Amino acid sequence: MSPAISTLVVAAVILPTVLGSVTLLALRHRLALSRLISLGSCAALVAIAATLTVHAAGGATESYALGNWRAPFGIVLVLDRLSAMMLLLTAVLALAVMIYAVVTGVDRKGWHFHPLFQFQLLGLNGAFLTGDLFNLFVFFEVLLIASYGLLLHGQGPQRLKAGVHYVVINLVGSSLFLVGVGLFYGVTGTLNMADLAVRIAAAPPGDQGLIAAAGLMLTVVFALKAALVPLHFWLPGAYAATTCAVAALFAIMTKVGAYALIRTGTLIFGEDAGPLAFLAGPWLLPAALITIVVGFLGLFAARTLREMAAWSVIGSMGVLLSAISVFRVEAMGPALYYVLHSTLAGAALFLVVDLIAKRRGQHGDALTVGPRFCQSELLSGLFLLAAIGVVGLPPLSGFIGKLLILDGVRAAPEAAWIWATILITTLIGVLAFARAGSRIFWKSASIEGEIPQRDLRGRTAGVLTVASLLAGLAALTVLGGPVTAYTEATAAQLFEPQQYIAAVLGETAGGRR
Repeated sequence: MSPAISTLVVAAVILPTVLGSVTLLALRHRLALSRLISLGSCAALVAIAATLTVHAAGGATESYALGNWRAPFGIVLVLDRLSAMMLLLTAVLALAVMIYAVVTGVDRKGWHFHPLFQFQLLGLNGAFLTGDLFNLFVFFEVLLIASYGLLLHGQGPQRLKAGVHYVVINLVGSSLFLVGVGLFYGVTGTLNMADLAVRIAAAPPGDQGLIAAAGLMLTVVFALKAALVPLHFWLPGAYAATTCAVAALFAIMTKVGAYALIRTGTLIFGEDAGPLAFLAGPWLLPAALITIVVGFLGLFAARTLREMAAWSVIGSMGVLLSAISVFRVEAMGPALYYVLHSTLAGAALFLVVDLIAKRRGQHGDALTVGPRFCQSELLSGLFLLAAIGVVGLPPLSGFIGKLLILDGVRAAPEAAWIWATILITTLIGVLAFARAGSRIFWKSASIEGEIPQRDLRGRTAGVLTVASLLAGLAALTVLGGPVTAYTEATAAQLFEPQQYIAAVLGETAGGRR
């Protein structure tokens, strides 16, 4: 790894660490400077991630050994197409959410918003770059601790109740993670993911039972993070209770679980693992199909637009995991394209809901008929586009994503189940969002009077921020060719783990490989 690239890889982790500490310790009561630093940090991370993505597009997998300690004994950060893509997605989403939070005044509701936001980015970036299971656990804990604080931002009894639920569930997940990591180390003597892949491939039959138990335990943990049924019950309450800006950032949180399933499933339990190859697949697919159904049926059970957005996240995760769970290279590329789409679409929907709720007075985001409100025509268009994106209709990228997934799973034995589930639930999603839109906009137009316009902070800038996310969905459609070429190349790289293993365990020079 060249010095310039290694500097950028480390900067992706160090920058939010340092700036989060500075805003916490020195600028906690200086909102203007905190905003400036946070916006600058997010913009810098976009530039860093874009540079790393362009570099990774060349196809090389490179690792950096912290402290010049050679793997598997030291900590390594690994850059490949997948980690670079996830870094860029996180940075773009974070910048959009930060701009929205600043212009609408969401960050004014507590003194710790900006440091918590930076520590959240630290955990996310570290999780995507680390090449070690224990450090994956550490970065999980960092991002989860930060998310606890962000979830409670703005206070309120409902938020506190959801926060306690969220904390307890994730503490259970963290405990299982530690047990699984301990089992791996006890059997193989290593936690470096590349080294684990080598040792598990050569493991004697007598050790395979414990290795399978450890692998399935981590699968449960990652499924919990990804809100896979029946481990999804924490998400609707948490995402609906927090501020919509925070919920928009949390759209990337479930993707961390999906990322971990992809990374461990193709590297540690890849084709070379023998009887343990693709260990999680038979368990993931049925749960993913049920998750799709539960998520989209939940749209009808929702009483508020926030709850609808939360259930849509669960449904989209089911679609994503149904493609991942077949562990085929032709399905993984479409799954990665859908990661990009579903993250931006989910975030856009949460922010549109916030814009609507702030203009409806006492009605808020409740699915009730009320008088017309400020900018209702404009917001009805934004809501329509966000709903189209989430459900997966043309002309936005959700349609392309689902179409690619359906094509990618054609050769899988379970293709008929996946096709039927995705197509039927797409129709259910259309009906649910049509019902919500008719209540909020169409029926409200027939009621006399109008909700008085309030002094809405950042009214135009907030709309433009949402529009930029929706423009991102349009860009994924227009640039579908190069984007799918990148995701297909990423999928091919994932299913050839020897390149990753050689990059991490190969010859070292000055701490760089």
